[in-house]
Parts: sequence; structure tokens; C-alpha cells
Amino acid sequence: MKYDLVVVGAGIQGAGVAQAAAAAGYTVLVLEQSSPAAGTSSKSSKLIHGGLRYLESAQFGLVRESLHERALLLKLAPELVKLQPLHIPVYKDAKRSPLTIRAGLSLYSMLSGFNPDATFRSLPQSQWNELDGLKQDNLQAVFRYYEAQTDDAALTRAVLHSAMELGAECEIPGYFVKAHVNSQSCLVEFESEFGFKTASCRVLINCAGPWASDVISRIEPDMYLPKVDLVQGSHLILPPLLKDYFYLEAPQDKRAVFALPWQGKLMLGTTEKTHYGAPEEAQCSEAERDYLLEVLLHYFPHLSIDMNQVDSFAGLRVLPRSDQSAFSRTREVLFEVDNEACPRVLSVMGGKLTTYRSTALMALAKVRRSLPVKEKIADTSRIPLSPVDWH
Repeated sequence: MKYDLVVVGAGIQGAGVAQAAAAAGYTVLVLEQSSPAAGTSSKSSKLIHGGLRYLESAQFGLVRESLHERALLLKLAPELVKLQPLHIPVYKDAKRSPLTIRAGLSLYSMLSGFNPDATFRSLPQSQWNELDGLKQDNLQAVFRYYEAQTDDAALTRAVLHSAMELGAECEIPGYFVKAHVNSQSCLVEFESEFGFKTASCRVLINCAGPWASDVISRIEPDMYLPKVDLVQGSHLILPPLLKDYFYLEAPQDKRAVFALPWQGKLMLGTTEKTHYGAPEEAQCSEAERDYLLEVLLHYFPHLSIDMNQVDSFAGLRVLPRSDQSAFSRTREVLFEVDNEACPRVLSVMGGKLTTYRSTALMALAKVRRSLPVKEKIADTSRIPLSPVDWH
């Protein structure tokens, strides 16, 4: 079997690359060892968001890109991506004053091109009592702005299905065994449910998420292995204790924590903790659970929580290795190629759910010189996405 590209991993980044490549007219094979969105892409905060908190680290380009992609997804996938009002309560002891929050939200709106979906307002004090029993002591202001919520796994399946409709092929399960790279092509070996197979391709794109380093280690000749950290984000799933959506400042360390109604439950997250084991071993720790519950009860002290009704999940982000806290590090995507002049292998690490489409276009641009000239058959900014049944 010969392809222009073989994509390893069918999380949102792999699905996005497959869709973009197929839309550009290339032949594509996707290898996924378990199921679409089985890893991080089903364990996110379920938000298609502009990245308000990235303004603090001056990642203005990322915020502008995120807001653009969010607006696009609201149009392309109305059944999967829906706007929700988030509330930011600001207290006297908060790290960020009401003036700072207002300035941030104003910049956010400006970076969106003053899109109506990025408007905000300050709620009058007369309405504070309506917010699920939010603590009123020392409360100075409450801002309401909008973010979009999605089913991350369903969105990933929709994008992958779109890629397949454009001609991409998928092997699921398709376990990547190894690859041998030369100046002309890559020979990829993988295991399917029907046994071992090989595929030849011009470019191998590694979108294996937390398993990306493992994939790189199976490529001959040896490739440079970038220094990355796996950062665990854990969420709790609770009974439907709140009806409104909140963006909270954790009293312990001033990080952002979301409390979001989600499919008839309340989702609370996320944490940021370096993970040292195998990616598949990631799970919410007792300390993370206690941290998140402490945040919730700090703002909603009247709530009664039955620990028998607390579930959790944990996903892993790939971030560049650094001495900085995970909260402070850039969320820009890491692209690593084996050869700048004639790339045969590209690893795509990190990235955001919201910006999967623009990440995919950047990935293709990185390897275009190794691909033949093909006639474009579709534009991913115009392809509608709908929920699909996946068996």
C-alpha cells in the first residue's frame, strides 16, 4: 500500500491532519491503536475556548487564532459546539482585580474582531444571589462572558469521519510497530486485526499525543527526541450541583478552575501535575481530588458532597520541558521534523482542541516540499461537521 501520508494517532490532532491532507487531495492512511479520541482528546475540559487566561502570558497570537477557530466551529458544527455563559466572580483577595478582569475581557473582545460571541458584561449586584449560592463575602464584581462547550470525543469522531468522506483510510485498531526512513519514503509496519501489514508513504506524521516520544523511538534511523513533559489534568464529575457555568480562581495557588454543567452532571477541573509513568496509567490522585473539591467548597460552602458520587478522569498534555509551572508555559504546538530540507517525519506535539484545524494546516505546510502537487478538493474552513455513530 502506498500513500502520500501516514498519520499515527486519531485524537483531534491526527483527525485534523487527516482531514486537511485529504481535503488537499493527498492519499492518507490513519493508524489508531484503540479508538478515535481514546487518549487526551476525550479527557479535556470540553471547551472550545479562546484562551482568556493566555492573555496573562502575552500569547496574543494564540488567543486571536483560538477565537477565530471558535467562531468557525460554531458555524460548522452547531450540533457539537454551543456557546455557554461563564461567570467570573472577583473577590477582594483575588490575584486579579475587577479592573484587570475588565481589561482582559475587553482585549479578548478586541482580538475576536469584536465578534458578538466575545462580548461580556458586569452583572449588577442584584443578580448575584441568583448564581447557585455563590459566596457573597468580599465579592466585588461578577463578569459574564461566553465560551463554547463541546463533546470532545464526538467532535474528534466527526472530524475523522469527514476525513474518511474525503478519501482518507483508517486502520482501527492499527498499532504502529516501527518505520524505516530513507531519502525517498518511509516504510511503516503496523499490526491490524488481520495481522502485520506494511505501508509506504512520502511523509509520516506522528500525532500520538502522550505516546509521541514512543513513536519517535521506533523510527530508524534514530531521530532527535525533544525534551517534553507530560502534564496531567484531572477533572471530577459530580452530581448536578450547579446550574450556572463558572471560571474560578483557586484560592490555593490562583490558577483557573472551571465548574461546568456537563451532560446532566457537574464537571470540575483541571489540575496541572507532571506525570512520570506510562501515559495509559494517568488517573486522578487523591490530592488532586481534594484540591478541586476545596476550590468548589470555597466558593459554594453550602454544597453537600457525597464522596460515593464523585467520579474522575485524567488526561495528559504534552508541554515543552521547563522549570516554569505548567500554568505559565506556552501552549504553542511543537513541530519536530527529521530533516528541514526534505522532511519525511513530522511529530506534532501539544496543541489545543480549539485550534486543531489551524494546527493541521501548519503541519501540512511543514512537509509540503516532500509531497507531490495535488489538486485541492475541499476547504476545511467550509466543511460542516455533524455527530456520527462510530462502531
